[in-house]
Amino acid sequence: MAINSIFDIAGSGMTAQSVRLNTTASNLANADTASSSIDQTYRARKPIFAAVHQDALNAAIPPSINDDASRGVEVRAIVESDASLERRYQPDHPMADADGYVFYPNVNVVEEMADMMSASRSFQTNVEVLNSAKTMMQRLLTIGQ
Repeated sequence: MAINSIFDIAGSGMTAQSVRLNTTASNLANADTASSSIDQTYRARKPIFAAVHQDALNAAIPPSINDDASRGVEVRAIVESDASLERRYQPDHPMADADGYVFYPNVNVVEEMADMMSASRSFQTNVEVLNSAKTMMQRLLTIGQ
């Protein structure tokens, strides 16, 4: 593995964490969105990450031999949560259905905040990896002086 691939790997990690932060922000923004039907109610979304080197492992090539063995992480999909929606009896609400119920998204604000902090820390870690690799390369250039 070349030292230049560190930048690609850390960049893919930062991109994946950005997607995670965006979905968390979307979930938090829609946490209190009311709806009159189950079909129109917002559902929490979560990104699914996958290691890019999975193909190399399946091919039974030792990662130490294959330069493409570890190329970072990718976002495979963004899925909606299957958790049940919150149904509240609010007959005076303008979005209430014929029975007086209003549907709210299945977003857990505490869980989303913890997810946001985790994504933020992972993003910071990838930045630190980039800075360490940059410092190593700069010091490598000064060896010959």
